[in-house]
Amino acid sequence: MNVIWRTLLVILSARRRVRRGKTLDAASVSSIRLTTLPTDIDILRHMNNGRYLSLFDLGRWDLLIRTGLFDAMTERGWYAVVSSETVTFRKSLQLWQRFEVQSRFIGHDDKAVFLEHRAVVGGEIYARAIVRSRMLRRTGGTVSNEELFAAVGKPEGVPEIDSWVHDWAAASALPPVRSSAPSVWN
Repeated sequence: MNVIWRTLLVILSARRRVRRGKTLDAASVSSIRLTTLPTDIDILRHMNNGRYLSLFDLGRWDLLIRTGLFDAMTERGWYAVVSSETVTFRKSLQLWQRFEVQSRFIGHDDKAVFLEHRAVVGGEIYARAIVRSRMLRRTGGTVSNEELFAAVGKPEGVPEIDSWVHDWAAASALPPVRSSAPSVWN
């Protein structure tokens, strides 16, 4: 809810770009321009670390809509959820600073698709996030990648995922929802 107005603006803008023929294929990089607002900064007067992930969601909206994946998901009663993400910070975004959120699909494993998001100023990366996302059905259950690719086609030209991303995904995984996951500190 904290970025609802920006989300609506990005969705409307992405729809307008599609109507104007500015669609993307699955291997393309989506880019939206944003400004660091007073609601994005923390007491140190730079963008709060937690806000980056919320703003990277906006890039994901643009990418999903402009590739046509969002409409295909909606028609089938599917939706995407983030199952894990990691973010690395390099430089701080300051109040009123303009930046781009660049987003791209970077591959998949047997259960999920991976995306990369970047906060970029003048061609320079300030922050980067890797996101692992699963598809779910509104009626319950998960959508396999085989079913996803059968419905929307397997994307061509998406690069191979770096091996560290697979290692990170395996190392950061929690037990499945139907398994016990007690909070016990060692």
